[in-house]
Amino acid sequence: MNPAWHRGAVAVLVCLVFSGNSASDDKVFGLPGAAPFPEELQQQLERAATDSTAPRTRHVRADGRPRYTNRLILEPSPYLRQHAHNPVNWCAWGDEAFARATRENKPVLLSIGYATCHWCHVMARESFEDVEIAAYLNRHYVAVKVDREQRPDVDGLYMAAVHMLSGRRGWPLTVWLTPDREPFSGGTYFPPRDDMRGHAEGLLGLLARLRAVYHETPDEVASVTRRLTDALPAALAPDPADGDAKALPLDGDLAEPFGPVLARGAQAFMAEFDATHGGFGGAPKFPRSVVLEFLMRYARRTNDAAARAAVTETLAAMAAGGLHDQIGGGFHRYATDRAWRVPHFEKMLYDNALLAAAYLEGFQFSRRPEFARVARDTLDYLNREMSAPGGGFFSATDAESGGEEGGSYVWRTDQLDALLSPSQSRLLRSYYGFPDDPRAHVPYVARPLAEVAEASKLNVAAAERELQAARTRLKRARDRRPAPQTDAKVLAAWNGLAISAFAKAAHVLNEPAYAERAVRAVRFVLERMQHDGRLRRSALGETTTGDAYLDDYAFLIAGLLDLYEADFDPDWLDRAIALQAVLDTHFWDEARGGYFLGADDTEQLLAREKPAYDGALPSGNAVAAGNLLRLAEFTTRSAYRTRAEACFATFAAQLRGRPASLPRLLSALDFALDRPKEIAIVKASPHDDVEPFLARLRDTFLPNRVLSVVTQGEDSAAHQQHVPWLEAKIAIGGRVTAYVCERHVCKLPTGDPDTFAKQIAQSTPLRQAD
Repeated sequence: MNPAWHRGAVAVLVCLVFSGNSASDDKVFGLPGAAPFPEELQQQLERAATDSTAPRTRHVRADGRPRYTNRLILEPSPYLRQHAHNPVNWCAWGDEAFARATRENKPVLLSIGYATCHWCHVMARESFEDVEIAAYLNRHYVAVKVDREQRPDVDGLYMAAVHMLSGRRGWPLTVWLTPDREPFSGGTYFPPRDDMRGHAEGLLGLLARLRAVYHETPDEVASVTRRLTDALPAALAPDPADGDAKALPLDGDLAEPFGPVLARGAQAFMAEFDATHGGFGGAPKFPRSVVLEFLMRYARRTNDAAARAAVTETLAAMAAGGLHDQIGGGFHRYATDRAWRVPHFEKMLYDNALLAAAYLEGFQFSRRPEFARVARDTLDYLNREMSAPGGGFFSATDAESGGEEGGSYVWRTDQLDALLSPSQSRLLRSYYGFPDDPRAHVPYVARPLAEVAEASKLNVAAAERELQAARTRLKRARDRRPAPQTDAKVLAAWNGLAISAFAKAAHVLNEPAYAERAVRAVRFVLERMQHDGRLRRSALGETTTGDAYLDDYAFLIAGLLDLYEADFDPDWLDRAIALQAVLDTHFWDEARGGYFLGADDTEQLLAREKPAYDGALPSGNAVAAGNLLRLAEFTTRSAYRTRAEACFATFAAQLRGRPASLPRLLSALDFALDRPKEIAIVKASPHDDVEPFLARLRDTFLPNRVLSVVTQGEDSAAHQQHVPWLEAKIAIGGRVTAYVCERHVCKLPTGDPDTFAKQIAQSTPLRQAD
């Protein structure tokens, strides 16, 4: 098959046509099993290698230079550059690599991962640094590397294919392709050789066997690729069921088909709740913030005590566990055990942004002050350690440091004793569960602080001061250790999540500095990562790369709406509306509804994904549906509402059949069914104090509202360009006046904060029966 691939050639020199015997090891850029590079490309590689940081390879010459350098040294992706000194003749994804595979009649080995992926590093050390494996790959395959964070469309397509082939998902993702980019075999991690790490077949054996399959049984390969390519479009963008594809009105009629879905989703989550340790399911255990957000909304409208307890117990357990970095703040990727004690140590921007937002909502939902502290600590960690020059946020930090997983984060008792006073060491060891032996330990809260304080003959406040002093000393000592590598690329989507978290914190915690930090990130993305009105996917230093995806637009739009509700600058609404127009123009499926992952004018793969299910990140369609509902409430434009209705209709079959797979979409549906509130707080002059009203809002978990704070006159008129229901709302009698409306029908305006609090506390009960 010959699909129409990317319009422009991708770096003409990225993967030229060469085959032949191994180059001499005396040649710095010679790769085993591959012909020498042409002179022009060799000079490019030599210049890039000279300018690069310390090579991530064990193949180093006596003078410190890497023995091998491949084309990935020319790529901007930190993940691809990690593999630039493998002996493998890697190519980046692009037309040239597949054209070479066609000319040489070679299969393609596609390897997909990301910069902070621990098992990607393991496979790189074991297999892609192995000269024998590299030589075999270089002679018989075209090897292609992809950064999943920069090309989520490629990752999503081949992840679906591998799941069909093997039932497995995860990274590193390893896929065998034809030169037409069609998959015929695949898996995730493979050890280098047979009978290692519980695998019967290792990579070297698989390379030989599947090469033979490709050349000797082409009909079998064609049969597999045909079945997969026929199945992939439906798997990535399922058709809506008949009768569900038409838009449904967001009123009582929507409650008829979809109302019971929320209850079924909650029941499915509660069936998986771990009543002993919090969280959902067994080990490994992931911090599923989107589930907690939905259950908070469900409990709010049903007074379901079990759902309420599941949320608060899970938030408390995660905060107390080793998943939560007790010394430096922030959260690791997931826990390897049910009790949240031993984490997988990488830290992702998106996890921390999503969890900070969940803890902020948890604070409003439960009024437990420790949840507010966790949110602060998490955001302060992001601001301190993940801030990029210019205002954006870096993507992640590695699980490995000092040559071992978690090396930066674990402690032995002798290290504590050397750093702390005897009383501090005893207190910290008791509180954080250190064993009475020399093993390295991940700190987690093992005993309540009151109990530890009593045993140490201290009051709770004094014990907390001592613990804080000890943590400060440990953090300073940790900062002197080899640091985990930071993935310094700035992704538009993940920065959108961080902008939301900081904006929400500015409101909930009454901290304007958090709004200022969100503004810096917004300006970075809009000024550095936007060209001709279109977003770019990523930035690294001064370089921006890649077409933006659904997530980039949806997450950033959500961040802009949250920022508007934090600092009430109408420019953020204007920017959100402009980005929504791009999303609607280039990503919307006019025939069947919903948003595709990739735009209509970018590279077209074997199939276009239309994501609905929540994984580590909430689905772009779910976030977009929530944005449309909020924009509809702000602007009163029926087109936004109609498109949101179409999103629910598009994914109706999934919502009804597998609601627990779509918690963020369930939250958007809850917004629609809960009669959203339009709240306006109007000042007579810019200096009027609105804090008594905002304080009531902070004290109320109110996820189904839109909020505008304006000064009557010119300021209000500027907002009315996008928020027409502000018209005629004034500060009555020259006093700050609050208006609470539902579907443009308003309660009596009030200048009394207590009356305002009663008005916003009302919610629409959830119908739970089928």
